[in-house]
Amino acid sequence: MTELAHDEAVVDGVRLHYVEAGDGPLVVLLHGFPEFWYSWREQIPALVEAGFRVVAPDMRGYNTSEKPRGVGQYRLDKLVGDVVALVDHFDEETAHVVGHDWGGLVAWETAIRHPEHVERLAVLNAPHPGRYREAIRSPEQLLRSWYALFFQLPKLPELLLSARNYAGIEGMLRGSAENPDAFTERDIRRYVEAAARPGALTASIDYYRAAFRENAREELRVLLGGTRRSFDVCVPTLLIWGERDPALAVELTDGLERWVSDIRVERLPEVGHGVQNDRPDHVNELLVEFFGP
Repeated sequence: MTELAHDEAVVDGVRLHYVEAGDGPLVVLLHGFPEFWYSWREQIPALVEAGFRVVAPDMRGYNTSEKPRGVGQYRLDKLVGDVVALVDHFDEETAHVVGHDWGGLVAWETAIRHPEHVERLAVLNAPHPGRYREAIRSPEQLLRSWYALFFQLPKLPELLLSARNYAGIEGMLRGSAENPDAFTERDIRRYVEAAARPGALTASIDYYRAAFRENAREELRVLLGGTRRSFDVCVPTLLIWGERDPALAVELTDGLERWVSDIRVERLPEVGHGVQNDRPDHVNELLVEFFGP
């Protein structure tokens, strides 16, 4: 069994909890919603065995990491800044960065904004931001993304997700995997305990609220004659995509060569959104191969 060390780092004045294991080139694992570092429980041992030093934080607002108040604390620039600061915290110039769902979006943005800190990028079921901006204008993807619009409401999303002992959280997790053995009852309890920590649910939903407002400001700048920011990725990139994702259409994996100069796309049929839990062995093989010498 891989021994995990639990520690904390203060980045941009925010205390982040993380787990660390192994020795070698640094790999940073960024989880999604509604998860925490435990989302990578199957990947950490495989990467350590392959010779990597693995760090999996609870992103700001999640589990035992600090939960700064206010939607503005969860803007993308702050989330990306946390990743860069973590790499610096471990006295490294670069790291392999892996992200799933919301962590995947932060991973994309880290590679876009700070490529000098990213050795290689691996993203699991999170759309490239340029491609998503195109797709969200289609009725199909807009319908799939209904929950992101629902999360803009105050308080109601928190009330519904926490009702009946966080049954909504359990439903989201179980619905993310086609494999019925992806989550044990103990796994679900750990996720619920993390989501039930004071302030955690609001903080995690504030990711969506901040992104909506940030995107609205960007569109307004364009309408007023501003220039669009770059979405180009210049680091080697692996995109792993479970094709049975109910929220994100597989077509989001098409045409990424416009923005990503060196990309490999692995589409996994009969696999859901939570691909690293749904098919952990396959994902582990792809990551180790991609990050290997």
